[in-house]
Amino acid sequence: MTLPLEGMRVLDLTIWQQGTYASAVLADLGADVIKVEERVHGDPGRGAWIDPRSGLSSYFEAHNRGKRAIALDLKHPLGRDVFMRLVQDADVFLNNFRIKAIERLGLDYNSVSAVNPRIVYVQASGFGPEGPDADAGAFDYLAQARSGFASQNGEGDDPPIPTMVPIADQTGALHACIAALAGLASRERTGRGMKLDTSLLGSMISLQSFDIATHLFSGRLRPRPMRGGSRPFWRIYQAGDGKWFVIGMLLDRAWEAVCACVGRPELIDDPRFDTFARRMGENAPALIEILDACFQTASAREWVDRLNAVGLFAAPIQDYAELAQDPQVVANRYIAEVPRSDAPNGPSRSVRIPSSGIIVDGEPAVPRRLAPQHGEHTEEVLVEAGYSWEEISALRQAGVVGPSAP
Repeated sequence: MTLPLEGMRVLDLTIWQQGTYASAVLADLGADVIKVEERVHGDPGRGAWIDPRSGLSSYFEAHNRGKRAIALDLKHPLGRDVFMRLVQDADVFLNNFRIKAIERLGLDYNSVSAVNPRIVYVQASGFGPEGPDADAGAFDYLAQARSGFASQNGEGDDPPIPTMVPIADQTGALHACIAALAGLASRERTGRGMKLDTSLLGSMISLQSFDIATHLFSGRLRPRPMRGGSRPFWRIYQAGDGKWFVIGMLLDRAWEAVCACVGRPELIDDPRFDTFARRMGENAPALIEILDACFQTASAREWVDRLNAVGLFAAPIQDYAELAQDPQVVANRYIAEVPRSDAPNGPSRSVRIPSSGIIVDGEPAVPRRLAPQHGEHTEEVLVEAGYSWEEISALRQAGVVGPSAP
């Protein structure tokens, strides 16, 4: 299979998650992603969530799979020179540093594009390139809060709750990936590179576009409903086995079949529920109460199967252990087996890791390898850039490239 970004090179000056996952997706799609890390310690994400059994950081592996890595002191003038030499052959430069920090390194768009006018330059910031907080630091939780997302999350009587899943980082990463792809498409047409800015805040606003537009149009703030919804067929239910499932159907569909399915055929002619508007509106609480009782008579899996069979969309609420065994996940290789060459029992061992979920010409674009070791490909990348072994040795002795000795 030929991946769509084969032949493209991405210089990845990102840390933590927002930028690193963006370039991981680009790597999944075939790009040669060169992760440029601080010479001594590298990306701080390397030390996060290390599994004692495997010795791997789930955090770092998920966001840096499929890349190559070099260790470089960009504060050293020679280190900046090395980076600019790599820029000459790069297609994309992606960073999520603070804007002023990038300027202090001399790696702003004007400086980089002067070396390579065809470069697609993506700056993934916290709050956007303009305004009083353009250079403010940000992490996922702050963007969830400031964007309004936390105010809409959780049950109606809960305090505002950011989700534990780092949705701002992941949404920001996907927007940065979209920006890179848009820049490459534009360059194909015009022959010129460009600068694109994304941010955690802007990405989270985009994620909530419909919800925010509802407020802007009406001036009202929507309350948070209990169990995810106030409508009978857009809501979470608990089944008789204690497990939970969700019904997600907004169409007026299969009412008579649903009544038969739940064992209450008399509801078909009940005047409280004889129209879609009554079922979903004024009499919704009464119908929810009836359905709550009905769903206690069988397991969640049974109800999901029964409801889907009559055209009322339903799905189980799965934990990650159940997700990993889901036949749909397995069939589409949404979780991939990736070889681990440094495994204690030899190179045949592998680990499972989520993929980007993109299928190219019928073949899933799964991670090709795990994340690189700190500075693992430093010499390899420099040789490709035209450096001699003598020059590389001199750079190492000068403390420009690494990693440094422990």
